[in-house]
Amino acid sequence: MCTVVVLSRPGHAWPVMLAANRDEQQDRAWDAPAAHWPGLALIGGRDRTGGGTWMALNRHGVACCVLNRPGSLGPAPGKRSRGELPLIALAARSLGAAVEVATALPAHEWRSFNLVLASAEGAAFVRGLGHGHPEAHFLPPGISMVTAHDPNDAESTRVARHLPRFAAAPPPDADDWRGWRAVLADSGGGAAEQINVAPRGGFGTVCSALLGLRADAPPDFRFAPGPPDAAAFAPVPLAFPPF
Repeated sequence: MCTVVVLSRPGHAWPVMLAANRDEQQDRAWDAPAAHWPGLALIGGRDRTGGGTWMALNRHGVACCVLNRPGSLGPAPGKRSRGELPLIALAARSLGAAVEVATALPAHEWRSFNLVLASAEGAAFVRGLGHGHPEAHFLPPGISMVTAHDPNDAESTRVARHLPRFAAAPPPDADDWRGWRAVLADSGGGAAEQINVAPRGGFGTVCSALLGLRADAPPDFRFAPGPPDAAAFAPVPLAFPPF
């Protein structure tokens, strides 16, 4: 189970701020964010097993993160890799168009999933339940926290523990993520509560990302190639392919 946190604040110099911890099998190989997909103007981390991504950004300033739903960890026979979903959605040039692309997909081709889509315009949540078409709604101003559950669902013990902490922390700006980084790095609490999952059974938090989005300047994308309590965040070069 991964975690995505979004702060939407219309009218602010940085109207959308996003943070994400990726939880995965520690022996599953991956590559740090870059332009890994020929023919696609995307920058994101690449999963070497499925070939897709858990989080990516396109040249139009639209980002997409994918998460599992409860009870759907890992691949399944006859199902496509969920890492394809951001690659598909981010062919769109705007947040609204990306939502339209995502909600038109045949959800039965993938195991159940959550998507978080964001741009300087705002953020949206897309839920695919393995049948019909995915459903979407735009997230309201303020903080939204997404795990394997719906946004801000208190049935998630991770949300119940950490959402109030994100709300109480100093809100991030492009040059100061310290408040949120402290929460992302916390490995305290029980196994289901941990947002920075301590390794157990070969599974844990393997990397972390921060993303600031604004309309009048390039995004600020930072990546930590390990658990956020141990790995430093560094800027991701936004070297999109020239097409």
